[in-house]
Amino acid sequence: MPKHGTNRKAGAATRAIHLGYDPAEFRGALTMPMFLTSTYAFETAQHGANIFAGEAQGYVYGRTKNPTQELLEVRMASLESAEAGLAMASGIAAITTTVFTHGKSGDTILVDQVLYGCTFAFFAREITEFGITTVFVDMTDLKAVEDAMKASPRMVFFETPANPTMRMVDIEAVSNIARKAGAIVVVDNTFATPIIQRPLEMGADLVVHSATKFLGGHGDLLGGIVCGSSELVNPIRGRGIRVLTGATISPFNAFQILRGLKTLKLRVNAHSQSARLVAENLAQSEKTTSVIYPTLPDYPQQELAAKQMGDQGGAIIAVRFDGGVEAGHRFINALDMIKCAVSLGDAETLVQHPASMTHSIYTPEERAMFGIDDDLLRIAVGLEEVEDLNTDIDNALSQI
Repeated sequence: MPKHGTNRKAGAATRAIHLGYDPAEFRGALTMPMFLTSTYAFETAQHGANIFAGEAQGYVYGRTKNPTQELLEVRMASLESAEAGLAMASGIAAITTTVFTHGKSGDTILVDQVLYGCTFAFFAREITEFGITTVFVDMTDLKAVEDAMKASPRMVFFETPANPTMRMVDIEAVSNIARKAGAIVVVDNTFATPIIQRPLEMGADLVVHSATKFLGGHGDLLGGIVCGSSELVNPIRGRGIRVLTGATISPFNAFQILRGLKTLKLRVNAHSQSARLVAENLAQSEKTTSVIYPTLPDYPQQELAAKQMGDQGGAIIAVRFDGGVEAGHRFINALDMIKCAVSLGDAETLVQHPASMTHSIYTPEERAMFGIDDDLLRIAVGLEEVEDLNTDIDNALSQI
């Protein structure tokens, strides 16, 4: 019988706190210690040689793995219903190492049109220099996805909900189409987290996260996660792109993310509850022309949202204002408690203008084509009292 807290069938919050760790193994320390050593001593020369040859288990050097990182990987794999997890230095490191491990020169990758700006830059501007072809597809259009499979892609990549427009891609449907074509499906689950949405259970092959956001939860670290089958994750872990580029997460950051996981379910539930109320308040204003949030009655993909995210909408709201970009800027500048910053998942509520900030890497033509309009703002609702958030928003609305 597994010890309390190590049962993989326990609830998500329980696993996030207990799974994979026994205090008795570390002199009774309730919290997993942080291993800051850069290198590890071998018992004998032969022991070291055996580890390098893959004939024995052990630690070699901080760039490959450490015990703090391993516990984070075990817990994230469990939360995402995966066989294996791998922690890296940042969310974009998780994406780039995954792509470079499983893609090679001559391959084609299908990518959704709406992505985080740095992810878009990687696929649109950088990876093509290495002989990999990127094909952008509107993945809300399943016929377009089917037609794109004629290119025999090696990989299909998308976010859902997408940053910053909050449009959704049907994970199960796209995964079924991709599987018939022999393509690997990679889903960025940063916005929803495994508390709300688990893409692997819907047919995806790999899930990536910017752990900088909700997993860490306090705006004080950088980190990335990839989860999936051992067959797909282990090559990323091995002596390849991750190790050779130094994309390893630091023990301190892994320790902080482990801390964040302990309150992840509580925080995500609170973020979602407040975001729903803030979205409803914004939708009632005559100053807004569009409020996009999954639980609002006029959200265009309600059925899909319910299928993939249940009754929670997450923390992110996309909003447009009467008066366009100028009104949006005035709104941002009129806010007091809510700060203008480009991250999300923090305790603080943040607002930003994607067209001139996170998504400025898109050309104006690309933004217009993909729905990242100049009048669009992204609000990442934090953990403040919702009454205080709506008061701040109402005061700002009155000034535009």
